[in-house]
Amino acid sequence: MRTVLLFISAVALSSALVIDKRYAASATQLYTIELEPGVTRKVTEDEKWKLKAASVHFMDITDFPDLGKDVQRRAAPVYPSSMSQTTAVNALIPKLNMTIAKSNLETLTAFNNRYYKALTGRDSSVWILKQVQTLVANAGVKNATAAAFTHSWVQPSVILTIPGKTDRTVILGAHQDSINLDSPSGGRAPGADDNGSGVVTILEALRVLLTDSRIVSNSHENTIELHFYAAEEAGLLGSQDIFQDYQKRGRNVVAFLQQDMTGYTKGTISAGRKESIAFLTDNVDAGLTAFVKRVVAAYTTLPTVDSRCGYACSDHASANKAGFPAAEASESGIDDMSPYEHTPQDTVDTVDFDHVLQHARMTVGFAVELAFAQL
Repeated sequence: MRTVLLFISAVALSSALVIDKRYAASATQLYTIELEPGVTRKVTEDEKWKLKAASVHFMDITDFPDLGKDVQRRAAPVYPSSMSQTTAVNALIPKLNMTIAKSNLETLTAFNNRYYKALTGRDSSVWILKQVQTLVANAGVKNATAAAFTHSWVQPSVILTIPGKTDRTVILGAHQDSINLDSPSGGRAPGADDNGSGVVTILEALRVLLTDSRIVSNSHENTIELHFYAAEEAGLLGSQDIFQDYQKRGRNVVAFLQQDMTGYTKGTISAGRKESIAFLTDNVDAGLTAFVKRVVAAYTTLPTVDSRCGYACSDHASANKAGFPAAEASESGIDDMSPYEHTPQDTVDTVDFDHVLQHARMTVGFAVELAFAQL
């Protein structure tokens, strides 16, 4: 592994400042951002980064004006009031391995950054896709597809689909890109917690889920998808592109769980608060959020807390705008999250893998319970 990491580090550093010129923006090019529903502004790319540095959340809707337009929002399903897959989930949870998760995170953070216009952003996405494809191939999953979802920029998103008996689709999501806000295009941005931790959480959950013979043989009721979104930091671009496509095609998404930052606990502990899993209460589906809290109670050892982050703070907002039920889970309440995000200091040593394990336990429970639920 050390040899692999050294090789990736060398490649990453050699292309640290290499931006695909096809996607370079001029200083005067304007983008339309949405700061809250119906409230838009024209800004340059530099102004986008200044807003982000000031913790102002937005969607860049320049290329996605139809997301949420005339959406026929279906009634959210009635989610299970109790767990029906405890035997199966409790057999899977001990297989979760944080040594594997840490190794994956070390590899992912060896890329100089995962900026959506940089070649390292492209290469890190290719690496994620390869991990997913390898896991699926090794497990012998029937009818699964793992593929890049290409966008109008260089970094693709990654989508894995494991078909069930119905087209009702349960999605696990995490954004894959990272950014250094002091130097967006070429600065060092390991993005260990933001959001490498979310990526490796669902990668490790996937590895374990694929030891369930029922899922491998497509015997589950509902289709399972894993999404690794490109360009979240630039205004939820990757998830908007995907959910606009899903909206137009009438995809039957019955549940979406986004995880953005799953591994920093020092802020919570230093503030004298209990370690917990936090759930957003704004721009999410209340019924789905309540269900995921029941999953946490059943399959983790942590309590939950509620938090708010405003409009468009992560990719759940894209799903919600498209009319799909979404929930968002994070490492802590908004005030206790990692202070190192968007800097070179967002490194693996700041990540608490015991906490990542709790998120992975929740992820496995969520996926198995809803894979077999009659929704």
